[in-house]
Amino acid sequence: CIRDRYGGLRTLVFGKKDLTEEDYADFSKQFAKAKIKTTNRAFEVQSVIESIENNLELIGLTGVEDKLQADVKPTLEMVRNAGIRVWMLTGDKIETATCIAISARLVSRSMLIQQIQVKTKTNAYTEINDFANKKDCALVIDGNSLQICLDNFRELFVSIACKAPAVVCCRCSPTQKAEIVKLIKEYTKQRTCAIGDGGNDVSMIQAADVGLGIVGKEGKQASLAADFSITQFSHLSRLLIWHGRNSYKRSASLGQFVIHRGMIISFIQAVFSAVFYFAAVAIYNGWLIVGYSTFYTTAPVFALVLDEDVTESIAFRYPELYRELQKGRVMSNKTFFIWVLQSVYQGGAIMLLALFLFETQFINVVAITFTTLILTELINVAFEVHTWHKFMIVSLVGTLILYFLSMVVLQAYFDLSFILSLDFLWKVALITAVTCLPVYAIKLVFKYLDPPAYSKLS
Repeated sequence: CIRDRYGGLRTLVFGKKDLTEEDYADFSKQFAKAKIKTTNRAFEVQSVIESIENNLELIGLTGVEDKLQADVKPTLEMVRNAGIRVWMLTGDKIETATCIAISARLVSRSMLIQQIQVKTKTNAYTEINDFANKKDCALVIDGNSLQICLDNFRELFVSIACKAPAVVCCRCSPTQKAEIVKLIKEYTKQRTCAIGDGGNDVSMIQAADVGLGIVGKEGKQASLAADFSITQFSHLSRLLIWHGRNSYKRSASLGQFVIHRGMIISFIQAVFSAVFYFAAVAIYNGWLIVGYSTFYTTAPVFALVLDEDVTESIAFRYPELYRELQKGRVMSNKTFFIWVLQSVYQGGAIMLLALFLFETQFINVVAITFTTLILTELINVAFEVHTWHKFMIVSLVGTLILYFLSMVVLQAYFDLSFILSLDFLWKVALITAVTCLPVYAIKLVFKYLDPPAYSKLS
């Protein structure tokens, strides 16, 4: 497959060759021997293939327009500013691959470029160590040299290559592409995303943590094998910088809040059992426990998946915000421990204050604590929201109205004459304030002392 330098076409030449039975038997024997070699297997296999691919009869050729899609340059620039390392794996010649890398701004014009084309282990080792001593230098390596590095000193190669600002691997086979992706995953322990538009990219796409297929003139094989399908390479920036960032932050917020929702009611039960000598009695049962997991908390909690901490324009203007995700601060052991402490404090405060303030009205402790619990959870959701919209407001207000209506219906759990009393209302309000205000006062202080990056831009 070659490129017509004047017409901008990628041309593929078709040829054929008639083989006798003796020629095929000899080729098959040599090919089988090369495949079981323990050293230089790829080189031996390629040598056997080249021995038969000569003196072909020309059948015809095809030409496909081969040029960069629109907005490739700004897309790559935005992705790199977001802190994402970009490697280019291609089957093109080393000269063509270098030109594409420069024209796509994968390699800046001021950046040095070191091309590695070697045939021996010693030369490959020398070139790799020479590259390690250079700063602000891009690496361009061909398929044979890459295979030598992978076979003999893969850890050294990947450790040096991962520090490079840009890496271009040309004349790569589909197997090599997949092997490089697996090697990067194994060495860096980071998430990988592979993007391709042809059938020879399928193995690479499937080897990555996230595969993106581009629907193009080379068919839909890559698109069908990928996790996500796009029609233009430029759509990558929106997929990662906007949807990817929102998805990660929303999933982290939702996951930790669901855990908190279960833990706070568990601590209420634990304190209740401890106060009454660990009696095997559930404080909530029946419709209350069902309603807590469904009607009273589901809509507000799941409304968090629509939250946005910054607008789309700010996310594209400052792709550096994506770097915050790579630090793992949104969902970590620290954030999980903070939510556990919040659950312990709020669950314990609800139960103990209810017993202290309503010691003469213990028969209504279920209504007291459950009402405070629902109010606390709704306030927790409200404090976590960055951008309010209609569905969030409807979910919070609707849940609150639904809970008040259920008090009328579920009279087996609620005494209306007691609930409508002023004594009940101000004491429940006091318990709710004690459970929520200290927590969010501390959070506001920490947010003021160490504000997140998005708050400085908003």
